[in-house]
Amino acid sequence: MADFIEGELVLCTVRDTVGTTVFVKINDTPYEGTITFSEIAPGRIRNIRDYVIPNKKIVCKVIKAEGNKLQLSFRRVKPNERKELLDRIEKEKSFKAILKTVLGEQESMTVIEKITEKHDLIDFFQNLEKNINELGTYISKENLDKIIKIFESKKEKPKVIRQIFKLSNKSSEGVNIVKNIMSESCKDRCEIKYLAAGKYSITLEGKDFKEINSKVNSTLQQIEFLAKKNHCDFSIEKK
Repeated sequence: MADFIEGELVLCTVRDTVGTTVFVKINDTPYEGTITFSEIAPGRIRNIRDYVIPNKKIVCKVIKAEGNKLQLSFRRVKPNERKELLDRIEKEKSFKAILKTVLGEQESMTVIEKITEKHDLIDFFQNLEKNINELGTYISKENLDKIIKIFESKKEKPKVIRQIFKLSNKSSEGVNIVKNIMSESCKDRCEIKYLAAGKYSITLEGKDFKEINSKVNSTLQQIEFLAKKNHCDFSIEKK
C-alpha cells in the first residue's frame, strides 16, 4: 500500500456510484478509494451527478487509510488546496515532458528515478540553478544545455501594472505633504516615480495580475484619501 496519510490530497478519477457511495481510482497508483455522500457535500444530495460523474477527475482529501482501502472526502478540500495540487501536477507533467523531449522516454525515466531518490521532482526543477551541477552528473553536457535553454524560455515573466496620477499641494509645505502622502501610502513594495509638474507613476510587479492590480488600486485609494485630508489636488490619468 502506498504511504497515504490522513489529510493528504490526491487526484482521483470517478469510476462509479453504488447506493450512497462513490468509487474512485487514485490517479497514477493501482489503488482505489470510496467517498460517502456525506463527504461529497453537506446536506441532502438530490442528484449526485451535480457533483461527480464517471471519468471525472476530482481532488479529494484522505480521511482514513486502512490496508488497501482509502476513505476520502471531496467536500473538505478547500479551493486553494485544489488549485495548488492541480498546479503541482501540471508542473510535474511539464518537467517530465521536457526531459522526455530532450532525452527520450527511457533515459528520462532513469533520470527522474535518480532525482526522486533525493528530491521532490518539482522542487528540484524549480530550483534548477541550485541543482544544475547534480543534474549534470545524470546527463551529457549537450543535453544539459538543451534543458537549460528550454527552462529559460518557459520562465514566467512577471506581470507589471503601471498607473499615472497627479498629486499636488499649493501650500508652502506642499512638497513635504506630498512626500509624506507617498511614504505613508506605498507599503506594498510599489515604486512611485516623479514624472513632471505634480505628475507621478506607480508601478508594481508580481506573478498574479489580480493581486497586484488590487494592491495598486488600494494604494491609489489611500493616496486619494490622504490627498483630500491634506487639501491636495489628486486625479488618476485615464488609460
